[in-house]
Amino acid sequence: MPPAGGPAVQRILQFVEGLPRHDWQVDVLTVQAGAYPTTDPDLHTVVPPSVTVYRTPALDPYALYARLKGTSTKDALPAGSFDPNAASWIERLARWVRANVFLPDARIGWWPFAVLRGLWLLRRQRYDAVLTTGAPHSVHCIGHTLHSCRGTPWVADLHDPWTDIGFYDELPHTDFARRLDAALERRVLQTATRVTTVSPSWQQLFASKGATVGPVIENGFDPVDFRALDVRVRRDRFVISHVGTLYANRNPVALWDALAALRTRGALPTLELQLVGRVAPVVEQALRKRELWDCTTVVPFVPHHKALRYMAESALLLLCIEPFQADAGMITSKLYEYLATERPIIGVGPPDGDAAALLDQHSAGTMIARTDADTAEQILQTHHDAWAAGTPASGAQRTALTAHARPRQSQRMAQVLNAIAKR
Repeated sequence: MPPAGGPAVQRILQFVEGLPRHDWQVDVLTVQAGAYPTTDPDLHTVVPPSVTVYRTPALDPYALYARLKGTSTKDALPAGSFDPNAASWIERLARWVRANVFLPDARIGWWPFAVLRGLWLLRRQRYDAVLTTGAPHSVHCIGHTLHSCRGTPWVADLHDPWTDIGFYDELPHTDFARRLDAALERRVLQTATRVTTVSPSWQQLFASKGATVGPVIENGFDPVDFRALDVRVRRDRFVISHVGTLYANRNPVALWDALAALRTRGALPTLELQLVGRVAPVVEQALRKRELWDCTTVVPFVPHHKALRYMAESALLLLCIEPFQADAGMITSKLYEYLATERPIIGVGPPDGDAAALLDQHSAGTMIARTDADTAEQILQTHHDAWAAGTPASGAQRTALTAHARPRQSQRMAQVLNAIAKR
């Protein structure tokens, strides 16, 4: 919840804002003060006045880790992946403790506080359902406890895999910790009244582990955000933008190779690579190695409404999906907003995955394999030539995206809640 920012908060807000429109009174239980990778206080305005937010303390291991490192808590947070080659003994120790003590994740320190307040709320008044949404998957452990103690119907909404997440194998688990984490996952999936997730592939993944799955509930986009977004594609520079954290494991090397080859031939004289958000050091190194850093602009994290403007001014939007066992189900939340800007998209990831199918469905762009620099080069050249001719390519048509709008996703969640609460 705000002041936290980022894509996970957008998913929570779509339910907090949308469920009251379907006759669900929403109360929120969250942390009093947390360590957030990003903050966006403006998002407070999205929370309806009818929603009561209850906040509790939480044990925060990231704060201790930050003190040991001599850095800010924000900088101490792992950004979606872990560096297996971390040189500092503090970093290696912290990674080991995270993998073997804080299970399923470092947010488990909120569990006792959230359970106590949650049980107090459930005794104080009758709730028809409990909804937990994460990662972090600690929130689902909290939901399991509340469901087990009170019997209240419970939806576990997982917008990321658990033991199948991309960075999981980077963690130095002991065999015992790995078995315990798998047991926690199995208990949540098999106990929740319903399990929802963001893509068809992950729906199948959770069903294969014994979950009673509900419909796919996408991250979607908010049509309100785009009504007043009147931003044209820049004409002074050929802008390719990636919006959001560019993790080390999402480094699109083949795309960088293609851009470098085109620049060497003088084919992209006005290229500007615009990276909005945190950029992993390995990404910067890859760009410098290919002499692309001089045409790269890095914009630190910006509020959500400004991020949309950066998307809309771009001639081409970049989507990166990291390789992992369950990557076919990865549909990053930014993809829906990319689609809604009506700008073309070049993706680097699984060509047969759910994100690629979404691009094909709306004729919005192409997903290329992670090693296919030749195809990337052809696509980049085509888009640049169209832009240079004054006719930049278009992407999806917003009028065709109604099924992906957040009001529709809130409606689906309301239907799930109605079913389990027998309303």
